[in-house]
Amino acid sequence: MPSTMTPLVLTLPELDRDLSPYTGLTRAHWCAYADHLLRSAHRYGTADHANIHLPGANSAYGPRSDALEAFARTFLLASFRIAGDPGGTGWIAEWYARGLDAGTDPANPDRWPTPGELGQAKVEAASLAVGLALTRDVLWDKFPQRVQEQLVAWFETVIGEDYPPINWVWFQIVVETFLASVGGRSSDADIDAGLAIHDSLYRGHGWFADGPERAYDHYVGWAFQVYPQLWALMAPGDPRVQARKKLDGDRLADYLDDASHLVGANGAPLIQGRSLIYRFAAAAPFWAGELAGHTRLSPGLSRRAASGMLDYFARRGSITNDGLLSIGWHGEFAGMRQSYSGAGSPYWAAKGFLGLALPADHRVWTAVEEPLPVEAGDTRRLIAAPGWQVDGTAADGVVRIRNHGTDHANAGVVVADSPLYARLGYSTHTFPDLEPESLDNAVVLVDAEGRLTHRTGFEFLGQKDLDGILAGASRATANWIAVDPDGGPDHGSGASGTATPGPEITVVSLTRGAVEVRLVRVQGTSPGTPARLRIGGWPVDAESPTESEIRPLAGWGSPLDDAGTWQREAPHPVGERLTIPWIGTPGAADDGDYAAVVVLAGAGGAEAAAGVRFVPAQGGPGGGGRFEFADGTAVGLSAVLEFLSR
Repeated sequence: MPSTMTPLVLTLPELDRDLSPYTGLTRAHWCAYADHLLRSAHRYGTADHANIHLPGANSAYGPRSDALEAFARTFLLASFRIAGDPGGTGWIAEWYARGLDAGTDPANPDRWPTPGELGQAKVEAASLAVGLALTRDVLWDKFPQRVQEQLVAWFETVIGEDYPPINWVWFQIVVETFLASVGGRSSDADIDAGLAIHDSLYRGHGWFADGPERAYDHYVGWAFQVYPQLWALMAPGDPRVQARKKLDGDRLADYLDDASHLVGANGAPLIQGRSLIYRFAAAAPFWAGELAGHTRLSPGLSRRAASGMLDYFARRGSITNDGLLSIGWHGEFAGMRQSYSGAGSPYWAAKGFLGLALPADHRVWTAVEEPLPVEAGDTRRLIAAPGWQVDGTAADGVVRIRNHGTDHANAGVVVADSPLYARLGYSTHTFPDLEPESLDNAVVLVDAEGRLTHRTGFEFLGQKDLDGILAGASRATANWIAVDPDGGPDHGSGASGTATPGPEITVVSLTRGAVEVRLVRVQGTSPGTPARLRIGGWPVDAESPTESEIRPLAGWGSPLDDAGTWQREAPHPVGERLTIPWIGTPGAADDGDYAAVVVLAGAGGAEAAAGVRFVPAQGGPGGGGRFEFADGTAVGLSAVLEFLSR
């Protein structure tokens, strides 16, 4: 389609600060955004509406796959609109009815590839099945028998197919459940096997790993928590649904308790994990909790979290001047493309519109917005499964995690660090450096050639709340990795390559609010392989009001006499110049202990680092002591040494 088409105008209602004191957004705003995204995407649809050829790069699966993806994911958005307002969305239903017919017509030379022909079609089939289930009385029940038979035949190609043992098992479950509901063939064995894999990936308190590795990310919410609730709506009478209702509901409620603490006051979800181009899809589990009635959050808090995400991205250029969702975080950023990303991929943000399936008089739309946890006060939280310690500060609205349990790998695996999983810290206000070898929230050794070590495959040593100070620890063999240029598809894991092992590094993070005391123990250095120690702080854009600072902690451990600021003069997902402060040893590091104070805070908040100190016990450091934060909260040296020595 030509790029000279006149963009459509987005018209929004007035903000409602009475109903929504934090965002101003109401259901009418959500509808306006949804309709604008749909109308804009439709301009790139084929004459028969079967395919949407959005401008931009293709995925590794090619243009046919990408065109189906754009149709299916926008249809999911359309289905939420139709389900919540069937009387006012006739234009949407009519548009997609034509495409569903043409896309599955075997005589159409431009038909969709079936799930039996193309792996990616297995994913998109799930969006089509969920959408048809939610709009059954509007679409499916009004289709002529010919169209119903076409759709059934297309969907039935999933039966008996292999699906990877990750969140993908839900794509087969929901498709075959839909088939059973409309008289098509289905396999109980497929569904039961998928449910078994789902349960095998459960790691406690609402958290799933996306596969057998330590892969914790937003898929926990927008896949493992959302699909069980949609599946229950699709087949409420299924004995399996009835048997699992409390189990799946409790898991969702547990997850939401944690997830609400991972949204910043700016509205951003935690910036961590793969597929971040789906953006406000992270709002989906909050809506799912209301949709299914499985949440302990108030409806005003649930909507505050979801609307905050939509508002965050809408204000920062995620919707282009052409009314399309770009590949990026704020605006377009090609560096965020993964091998499976095409121009239609970002439309899985449609999951974030799940709340529109709820009618206007539902409590989540009529309740007054309530503050997020980080807006109500400073927060501290340990999340055991991913090994995260969470600190949110009300003064600046920043939520930070320090990460000692997630790297999209298992202990002992030797690969390069995955930038979106293996860093020591992530936040709602900073975007990770996307280069695997980086000073971003790092403890690394630098060899004579300037190469930095990696920590993936580390051992998680545990976490604990030490009377108001959160502690977490991990230990790894520091490896220099010569990355294989053909290291496999970019699906989240670090790149493979040839490893040169270095010393063992243990890191303990003591955190309170904006401040981390990062303690490092290096063991196994060799005079034959001298390497400098570098401890890196948070990555921030040079123009960001958020401050990143790192400084040595005097009085404990070996000196860190070198310091600087690394920067890259090139655009990144949230700015134009990325900077990372660091400290380290001017020469080769020796075996021993080192200590740094690492801060991420709003404007003026970095001075909190100045009040952090080590106070030796009477008689000198050998007699003990304590690490003390600016507000006087302290933790004894003996408790810290217990972590370092695990």
